[in-house]
Amino acid sequence: MLGRLTDGLDGAGLWWLSGYAAGLARGQALQGRPASAALPAAETAPSQILTIVYGSQTGNAKRVAEKLAAQSEAAGVTVRLLRADAYPTRELKDEKQLYIVISTQGEGDPPDDAIGLVEFIRGRRAPKLPQLKFAVLGLGDSSYPQFCEIGRVLDERLAELGATRLFERGEADLDIDSVAAPWLQRAVEEAKTLATVQPQHSATVTPLRPLQATAPAHDRDRPFAAELLAAHRLTAPGGLRTPAGRDVRHFEISLEDSGLHYQPGDALGLWPQNPPALVDEVLATLKLAGDTAVKVGDDEHSLREWLSGKRELTRLSRPFLAAHAGRSGDDGLKALLDAGNREAMARLFDEQQVIDLLRRHPADWDAEALVSALRPMAPRLYSIASSQKQVGDEVHLTVAHVEYDFDGQTRWGTASNFLSRTAEGERLPVYIEPNERFRLPTDASRDIIMIGPGTGVAPFRAFVQERAEIGAAGRNWLFFGNPHFRTDFLYQLEWQRAVRDGQLQRIDLAFSRDQAQKIYVQHRIRENGRDVYDWLESGAHVYVCGAIAMGKDVHAALLDVVAEHGGKSREDAADYLSQLQQQGRYARDVY
Repeated sequence: MLGRLTDGLDGAGLWWLSGYAAGLARGQALQGRPASAALPAAETAPSQILTIVYGSQTGNAKRVAEKLAAQSEAAGVTVRLLRADAYPTRELKDEKQLYIVISTQGEGDPPDDAIGLVEFIRGRRAPKLPQLKFAVLGLGDSSYPQFCEIGRVLDERLAELGATRLFERGEADLDIDSVAAPWLQRAVEEAKTLATVQPQHSATVTPLRPLQATAPAHDRDRPFAAELLAAHRLTAPGGLRTPAGRDVRHFEISLEDSGLHYQPGDALGLWPQNPPALVDEVLATLKLAGDTAVKVGDDEHSLREWLSGKRELTRLSRPFLAAHAGRSGDDGLKALLDAGNREAMARLFDEQQVIDLLRRHPADWDAEALVSALRPMAPRLYSIASSQKQVGDEVHLTVAHVEYDFDGQTRWGTASNFLSRTAEGERLPVYIEPNERFRLPTDASRDIIMIGPGTGVAPFRAFVQERAEIGAAGRNWLFFGNPHFRTDFLYQLEWQRAVRDGQLQRIDLAFSRDQAQKIYVQHRIRENGRDVYDWLESGAHVYVCGAIAMGKDVHAALLDVVAEHGGKSREDAADYLSQLQQQGRYARDVY
């Protein structure tokens, strides 16, 4: 029976089952109910249960939380591991030990799977927590002004509610392990100390642990060298911004012999290389030799190798800015850092790359100091634009090629430039990043509403392909937007064919620059509000993919729709959408 129960579960599912079983044992201990006759009585004190909750947008917080759970269980601590949206908030008042690992996205926003938990803890319904001992690890990106904001908010709020902070919160930048590793070590030590010794002569329940399933041969740390099969441009020249127009490309990549599998909604992780011209420019500006050997920790490479694929050059970070300000002696940079002007800092991070800072504010750097100060290269995640049921051992991407002028110099995006430089037949280091939050309904008769302007349409290409392959009875409705119909209608022929073949029942378009008044997808949602609300009331799932700002505008439009056509107050409309999120019927993949 246990084999049937666990058959097909991935690592996250097995962790959830482990936590669920531990939670059942915990519930019996809390409520004093007799244990099932099939198991010995559970007399484990509630304080022995360590609850680990994670909120993760791109998978990093999830990975850290899973590592913490594994290390804690190996140390003999009873653990339950839960994603934030699966955590029963009613249990918080009885919680004794709680670790939270949570990321911050955009301008101080929680990850989508943690919105409900964060709102609950910050809200008036949050209980007093004098019995709780806790610790928080925040993950973030220091190129954003509100670095690790959600971790800070939860840490301070839990203390305000009377909980005892076991030790100071951690705040990890993209170099996650430098902060996470010592934080995890301290967390496990504290959990061991708090674990209550079992009373003598009492029977115990051993919590389920993850089964030793076969690990995939390729993952984030062991990417697969995948062949680029094909690439072509989706947009026509002459569109927005430059004479060349927006450059959005379609890539087809082989996963043959990789053993990698994905579902619609998942992302493809790509380890990129910096543009060679940019590496040359940094070396020339600092008058450093690319063949200089540099050792950082146990890793030794030439400086050119470090700058090409192991350090970020297109993303500034606050630590590098501070280090450069100290070396350059530039009063303007020091004043910017000291003032803590978030708007000015955000503008600098948005506009400038490492080379721009080096050129505008000259300073001397030696090779080792430079490599140590730069942030580590991070993989880029792209929503997968294909269904494996239809394309087999391939994965398709929809990528905007980033290239622009700054101070008379050409600047690029790291990964999009890397993809554009890769010739068909060459190899790309990739892996699959599952996204359990962004899944098609298990009931294929459910309707779905897909809102994906620009490259945010990528996962919905996969959704429609998947639903066609399985013969889903539910209806599909797509909202798509971009600047111009003539140049920017991504996958136009495919969508027209899907409508003709009955695979796409509705499509509403918003081409913002084709008329004097700008029209975006949120306007189309409001225009079709009666039908949108009727679909939701009939059980439809709604999905949003694209930029964070767009996601907020779409959310506001959905609030308007629910309030107007459901006859609800703004507060009740917000509760309605929150319920959809908790039911897994309102999912967002925003970045």
